[in-house]
Amino acid sequence: MHKARKRFGQNFLHDPSVIAHIVDSIAVREEDNLVEIGPGKGAITALLLQRAKTLNVVELDRDLIPILLAQFANYAGFKIHQADALKFDFASLWSAGHPLRIVGNLPYNISTPLIFHLLALGDRVQDMHFMLQKEVVERMAAEPGNKSYGRLSIMTQYHCRVDQLFNVPPECFVPRPKVDSAIVRLTPRPAPELPATDVRELDKLVTTAFQQRRKTLRNALRSWLSEAEFEQLGINPGARPETICGIDYVRMSNYCQSRPAA
Repeated sequence: MHKARKRFGQNFLHDPSVIAHIVDSIAVREEDNLVEIGPGKGAITALLLQRAKTLNVVELDRDLIPILLAQFANYAGFKIHQADALKFDFASLWSAGHPLRIVGNLPYNISTPLIFHLLALGDRVQDMHFMLQKEVVERMAAEPGNKSYGRLSIMTQYHCRVDQLFNVPPECFVPRPKVDSAIVRLTPRPAPELPATDVRELDKLVTTAFQQRRKTLRNALRSWLSEAEFEQLGINPGARPETICGIDYVRMSNYCQSRPAA
């Protein structure tokens, strides 16, 4: 009997109705290029393999590998990668005409860095369906003016459309987590509404703005933009970071990139 390991952030989903609801929400097709992160003991894996010919799974816990192989080794399209998802090269699973559909019950302790790792895949991904801490999903989907709005909201929405699908209570897991979970669908945009000249610089600017979110833009981004430049862009320097839409952060970043070097 495999016991959940705290260091891997393991909470195994066991509720059959929730598992079925997740797989139905994904709308798996036979030809899909499916990737599952953190399959655990295979609760979702089993239903995915009933519907798709190909499934790659990425699992860090080597003790789970024999459990998964015992159940699914007979499926020709099933392949296990024993690896850390934060370091795994997901692009290696992509092929022309077969974008990735990524699924996962993500450990709470790595969910945010892993999301940023996957966003970098761009159009190699068709969509992503994740079970995450409800608070994280709310931050991804938050609009300006919401207390949950911040770097994760802006950068996720820059790359993807975010749909919060449904919540999953703690009693659906073993061991039972102390927080509620939620299912989110992330669908990469064909192109951003306003492309950033340099996405890494955009991320740096947004990170700087929210490091002390109670400050005004004037103070939070003092090293990026002058009072006159805020006014030139039509952005109120006295506004707080959580009130500014993503497009305006892209405009600020692009302006900074376009300035001649001092």
